[in-house]
Amino acid sequence: MTRVIFYTASTINGFIADEQNSLDWLFAVEPPAPEHYERFLTSVGVLVEGSTTYEWVLAFEGLLKEPGKWTALYGERPTFVFTSRDLPVPEAADVRLVSGDVRDAFGRISEAADGKDIWIVGGGDLAGQFLAAGLLDELQIAVAPVALTAGAPLLPLRVESHRLTLRAVEQQGQFAVLSYDVGHGVG
Repeated sequence: MTRVIFYTASTINGFIADEQNSLDWLFAVEPPAPEHYERFLTSVGVLVEGSTTYEWVLAFEGLLKEPGKWTALYGERPTFVFTSRDLPVPEAADVRLVSGDVRDAFGRISEAADGKDIWIVGGGDLAGQFLAAGLLDELQIAVAPVALTAGAPLLPLRVESHRLTLRAVEQQGQFAVLSYDVGHGVG
C-alpha cells in the first residue's frame, strides 16, 4: 500500500534548514551508513518537494551542469516540484512542475508512485500542506545533534500528540531516527 512519508533531517530544536535555507549544519554531522538511506529509497516510487528544496538540491549537487548525477541520487523516480514559477530541469530527469493545492495533484502523484511510497523530500511547509489535507501517513525524522537559533521549522503548523503515534526509534550513527504514524483526525 502506498504511504506518504515526510523523511527529513532536523536539528534537536526542530529546524530543517538555517536562516539562509542552508543545510551546512547537517553536513557537519557524521552521516549514517549509506545502507540506511538505500533501504528507505527502495520503497519509494516518487519524490515530492517544494521549490526551495528543489533549487537547493540543484545548486548543491550541481545538477544542471552534471545532470547525470540526478539518476545517481534518485534513480529513475519521477519528482513532483510544487512551484509557482518556471524552474530549470536537469536533462533527462523526470521532473514535473506542479502548482496549487496538494489535493489537486495527489492523483497524479499516486499514479506515478506505481504502488510504492511517496517521499516528501521537503520542505516543512509542503509536508504541512500534505498533513493538513489528510494525505500524510508517516513522519521519519532523523534528529541531528545540532541546535540552531532560527531557520525553517520541521512543520510550520501545530500538530497535537493524538495525531502522532511513535512506531520506531533507531540510532543511525549520530542521528536518532524517530518514525511516527500520522492519524488523519482533526488537530
